[in-house]
Amino acid sequence: MTKSAILVAHGSPSDPETQENALQALAAKVQAHLPGWQVRGATLAAKGALETAIEAMNTPLIYPFFMAEGYFTNRILAPKSQAAGLTQLAPFGVEPALTDCAEATLRGVLQAQGWQAEDTALLMAAHGSAVSRTSADSTHAMQAQLSRRLPFRTTRAGFIEEPPFVQDQARDLGQAICLCYFALNAGHMLEDMPEALDTAAFTGPVLPAMIDWPQVPALIADSLKRA
Repeated sequence: MTKSAILVAHGSPSDPETQENALQALAAKVQAHLPGWQVRGATLAAKGALETAIEAMNTPLIYPFFMAEGYFTNRILAPKSQAAGLTQLAPFGVEPALTDCAEATLRGVLQAQGWQAEDTALLMAAHGSAVSRTSADSTHAMQAQLSRRLPFRTTRAGFIEEPPFVQDQARDLGQAICLCYFALNAGHMLEDMPEALDTAAFTGPVLPAMIDWPQVPALIADSLKRA
């Protein structure tokens, strides 16, 4: 029996096709690490995409490509998974290997810039939420783990939808790196983040959304194999 999985993200209600295509591309990269598997992508914002993918596959694992547990994973996606009799895994943002991935990426940026962590600040920029603590909690957990592994001069976390806001936390950091704790290149990454960093006059390296990290497909594939 062919093993299968569906990567599910929120997507973008204002531009569902772009994010649907991006997630399908990620799914293809994950499948390349899983011979004999069938892996697809679907976003909640693309009407009927998840249901169509489920119907086309044989009891797929549901892999939430979200940065934290929250409303969409628990209130929207989980009931759909349960109704179809499918296993829903923990979201991408709580993968244990993600910390290793982030550490390696930050070390690479430091080396490329010729910087030392002791002279550099780390800004963690994330979604946040006005109604749920899970997004901020997940971000702070990653911030704490990275602080233990890399001796940054200081680390700060800032959010788009709750205080402390990115534009405030990004001010007066001097030599600094911004780690964007976002899954997709959707509205927050394409519009809100550039505006916030510009407002703060932040000029350091800004890491891309997680979907564009080259290590991510293998990380997801390893997680699916363990499920």
